[in-house]
Amino acid sequence: MTNDDSPHGYRIGRADHECRYPVLVDEQQIGRIFRWHGGWLAIPAGTSEPIRRGDGRDGSDAVARYLLEEYRAGRITPQADTRKPDQGTGGRVPLLHPRMRDTDRNQNAARKAVAGLTAYRWEPRGGYPGADNPWAVRCQLCGWEGNRYWSHLRGRNGNPPSPYRHPGCIDADKVRAVIPAYADTQND
Repeated sequence: MTNDDSPHGYRIGRADHECRYPVLVDEQQIGRIFRWHGGWLAIPAGTSEPIRRGDGRDGSDAVARYLLEEYRAGRITPQADTRKPDQGTGGRVPLLHPRMRDTDRNQNAARKAVAGLTAYRWEPRGGYPGADNPWAVRCQLCGWEGNRYWSHLRGRNGNPPSPYRHPGCIDADKVRAVIPAYADTQND
């Protein structure tokens, strides 16, 4: 999600492995934005507490404009983007995203989601964030990395998910051929 719309005075950069997008003014970071349970939140540069400022209707631009207004009012000091490029998880990924409460229900949902990702050859890059939150994943068929929603990857009504994975991936017939979970549906 990049926004090079210079009349707004900001640019939304590429998401990190936690699906947080930097908001940049003159390539200086004024904060990060992310979607969580239908709303958009901002973390102003120099702070760690998220502030809810947008919802599904106005989304990322509303929360980025909030950061820009705070910056122009002098309440945010821009900072260089200090995050390091994602180099994989470097080990075991936690079961739950840090913002998810550690409950039996969430753990069970996470285990089911991770099993589903495994069956359809996706690799989680972070803990399970819930079905309707962006989840950083890696396509094991081509190496693509990006954010997907478990609600879009899990399929519906007992059917497998669409074999279309993301732009640039192998075609649908090849996906069905290399993923055993599609075998039962090829004769339908």
